[in-house]
Amino acid sequence: MNKDLTKKFSSGHATCAGCGIPAIVRTVLGATDEQVIVSNATGCLEVTTTIYPSTSWKVPYIHSVFGNAAATAAGIDAAQKALEKSGKLKNPAKIIAFGGDGGTYDIGLQALSGALERGHDFLYVCYDNEGYMNTGGQRSGATPYGANTETAPVGSQSFGKTQQRKDLMEIVKAHGIKYLAQANVAYLPDLKRKAQKALNTPGPSFLLVLQPCTQIWKFPTSEYVAIGKLATETNFWPLFEIEDGKYIINNIVKEPKPIEEFLKTQGRFKHLFKEKNLEVIKEIQKTVNENFEKLAKRAQIS
Repeated sequence: MNKDLTKKFSSGHATCAGCGIPAIVRTVLGATDEQVIVSNATGCLEVTTTIYPSTSWKVPYIHSVFGNAAATAAGIDAAQKALEKSGKLKNPAKIIAFGGDGGTYDIGLQALSGALERGHDFLYVCYDNEGYMNTGGQRSGATPYGANTETAPVGSQSFGKTQQRKDLMEIVKAHGIKYLAQANVAYLPDLKRKAQKALNTPGPSFLLVLQPCTQIWKFPTSEYVAIGKLATETNFWPLFEIEDGKYIINNIVKEPKPIEEFLKTQGRFKHLFKEKNLEVIKEIQKTVNENFEKLAKRAQIS
């Protein structure tokens, strides 16, 4: 694979210090030597890499609006197939759509569902920073229970977000696609392997990648890898893949750390450590345990 990680996506962008999104993009783009066309939803990645008159993209790139990165990818796939049929295209490019959790779990879910259901040949990558970071830190369908956000704030009558996050992996799996995987920017070799497998899978494929956000999660800019690792070490964010319906857990943590180890690193959860909110932490731990038990059962691990 291409070792020059700036060949398809250059430095000089405006992502925040300590942001892992560029590492996700370079890893995914570097997982293939074939030509790539990118569809990118409005969000952190788009606004920080396409500041007029400059761009960090060195591949064909289409900026889609917030909700239709998958629809744009579907259109590219349809166009390539039409050109192949007419004999005008011999080597179609790989198609990769990038979107944040706001543009994937929520605003773009309809377009993603349609593209998956129709079987378009593309890879969708969701960089999940668990909120609408580009627009000020509002809660999204990916925001964890108990987190403090601009639209689910902590106060005398609230401990933060009162809903559990969506199980997007199961939503995508329900479309019957051949390959989907959950990854983490703190584990780049695992992400690269999954990106290679996804790009070599005919039809639609999907990667859900955890991306800790220094700005809204509220932690020092040097800590995003350490916090990403804690997400997996506590089983909050297990690494796994689903291939032809078969679940495989890639990193079984023999002695998971308590969820407090993950929560205490982030300002968005600091209110939970007050006496009146300690029950919320117990509920989060209970949910993490239950979710991992479900995953282990699906992977047939006792």
